[in-house]
Amino acid sequence: MSRPRKRGRDIHGVFLLDKPEGVSSNDIMQKVKRLFQANKAGHTGALDPLATGMLPICLGEATKFSQFLLDSDKRYLVTAKLGERTDTSDAEGQVVETRAVNVTESDILARLDLFRGDILQVPTMFSALKHNGKPLYEYARAGITVEREARPITIFELKFIEYQAPFLTLEVHCSKGTYIRTLVDDLGETLGCGAHVTMLRRTAVSNYPTSEMMPIEDLQLLAESFPLKTLDRLLLPMDTAVSNLAKIKLTAEQTKAVSFGQRVKFDNENKIYGLVRLFSDSDQFLGVAEITEDNVIRPNRMVNLTE
Repeated sequence: MSRPRKRGRDIHGVFLLDKPEGVSSNDIMQKVKRLFQANKAGHTGALDPLATGMLPICLGEATKFSQFLLDSDKRYLVTAKLGERTDTSDAEGQVVETRAVNVTESDILARLDLFRGDILQVPTMFSALKHNGKPLYEYARAGITVEREARPITIFELKFIEYQAPFLTLEVHCSKGTYIRTLVDDLGETLGCGAHVTMLRRTAVSNYPTSEMMPIEDLQLLAESFPLKTLDRLLLPMDTAVSNLAKIKLTAEQTKAVSFGQRVKFDNENKIYGLVRLFSDSDQFLGVAEITEDNVIRPNRMVNLTE
């Protein structure tokens, strides 16, 4: 029995998209996939339709490492409107409460410290978190509120940028699982006036450079004007998705064994344990493996470039 014919090319790497406003992350990912004519693609954590900015798109074997980017730190620039709460905590929702804004810059600066460091956050009902197999936003749209547990998150930095009443602009550096809409809503409540997001831009994911982002319009123009190999040069190497992991280079013998999924002994002079990036003796990225306490390399997520 013959294998089903693939739809698209075996192309592997990470494309840094500058997501536009007004489209879903999945829709724009599918467009990138079509432009590259790739057979496989995945994004690394959805941005709301309202949001713009960095959305790494993993193509081909790079999709195996998208979870690492989903779990990485993020940076955002956000503008909030004080005095109004909405049912979605952003400008796409319906206003549910209006209050007077009697807030000064010093009031804001005093309250921001409440949200720095390790805090607990109750996820918004308008999120993709699952409850009994269904995303919360489906319940919310049906007018059903589900009890949610507060989850630990970390706000590494929360910088005051500007306040021109009623609009407040902040810069946020946060851990995975942080809902900026919820952060703004909670801040609005501590200020006593309510607030919702009017602008949200993701400026960084992990260590990816902002300068490498490209708008979809520019990618479209390149795809219409140049051969595919020109687009391929835009792809960042697969291992950039796991750049925070230590790099281990194997011998030729170890490379051969690992390529068959075998565990191998490792001369662990530097006492490196846990997940690492594996490279072959010819410096080709092989994937992610775990080094155990008994100095054995155990393959975890390995790339397959033989097909």
